[in-house]
Amino acid sequence: MSSITVYPVKKFTRDIMCAPDKSMTHRALMFCSVAEGRSEVKGILSGGDCLSTLNCMRRAGAEIELKGDRAYIIGNPRLKSADLYAGNSGTTMRLLCGLLAAKEGEWTIAGDESLSARPMDRVITPLSLMGGRITSQNGKAPLRVLGGKLHGADIIMDVASAQVKSAVILAAMGAEGVTRITERERTRDHTEIMLASMGVDICADNGVITVNGDQTPRGVSVTIAGDISSAAFPLVCGLMTGGEVTVRNVGLNPTRAGILEVFDQIGVDYSVDDVKYVCGEKTGVVTVRGLGDGKSFAIDKSMMPRLVDEIPVLAVLACRLSGDSVITGAEELRVKESDRISATVKMIRAFGGRAGENPDGFTVSGSCRLKGGCVFDPRGDHRMAMSAAVAAAASDGGARILGGECAVVSYPGFWEMLAGKTS
Repeated sequence: MSSITVYPVKKFTRDIMCAPDKSMTHRALMFCSVAEGRSEVKGILSGGDCLSTLNCMRRAGAEIELKGDRAYIIGNPRLKSADLYAGNSGTTMRLLCGLLAAKEGEWTIAGDESLSARPMDRVITPLSLMGGRITSQNGKAPLRVLGGKLHGADIIMDVASAQVKSAVILAAMGAEGVTRITERERTRDHTEIMLASMGVDICADNGVITVNGDQTPRGVSVTIAGDISSAAFPLVCGLMTGGEVTVRNVGLNPTRAGILEVFDQIGVDYSVDDVKYVCGEKTGVVTVRGLGDGKSFAIDKSMMPRLVDEIPVLAVLACRLSGDSVITGAEELRVKESDRISATVKMIRAFGGRAGENPDGFTVSGSCRLKGGCVFDPRGDHRMAMSAAVAAAASDGGARILGGECAVVSYPGFWEMLAGKTS
């Protein structure tokens, strides 16, 4: 297996553009592929997961021309039957279930070994309440979707998952009647914002999303904001090494910006400037200058939807803070690309830190210098690879990251950014 060596960095200082948002890229490619007319998607993320969505939509009948970081799309609201491959992308597979369930046709959706181990009943169950016909292999992929007429329903979200919510919204657009989706915990709302900009009659009020059926989105021009989950890696690396890091065009959607709440708990010296709205999404420039008070933090279940992807790299940061940082309510991390609770604890310990695992999270002891000098295997999980890279840069002895190329899934230029080879 190939490896990437990361050497210690005395003071990580950068001024960079934020990597494009993966969640928004998935949705823009998929929604525009079933829209009436032409669309242009600007600033897309060209990582492996998003390319899986693009290829699935092409196989289902959309015309997509990719030029650099732009996609030009002629939508096909009807779609055609096909065998689809979602690769490692849970977003692709789950959203496709909702999108295809209300279309006439038949599809199989397969994934790689990692995706085939992830739970799909969480999306199959609510769609079945609307008349959806989706079969699985004991609740896992490969899936078979037999599309057809659906009916509106009242759906209560048992899992705080934007993927499941989005799948239900997509099914509701093609169903007869009205669908109401009740969230117990608010999740990222990129789907609601984007579909509203495409002319879809959708309303979100006090935790209830109402979608009228028999709707087709219209083609639009979409600009993708930066991914705050990707910005977390250079920002934390700067804080760990005493550098100053500025990341531009960071998406600041309130349903995603939980890392800033953690910075407030810690007492980080940071600023948010040049705030504006792009296609309904809030963006800005985030700069970190130092750890400030450097206090430990606590993250609970209520915060999890706003920063679930940042948990591993925040655990690395916790090693440098005073006191114990505690993460609870993080069960969802066990069914990501890897078991990120177990993997994060192993990573911290491999670098010489102190961490203890719990069923729903973990505790990281602070005031610890990371020794490094280790070899870490992220087992194909892109966020674990990048988190380990930050730990290595902030350690005394660096580290080798096995199969670190998997970072391309969500951050194609990550290693170049870390080495200071891109702006």
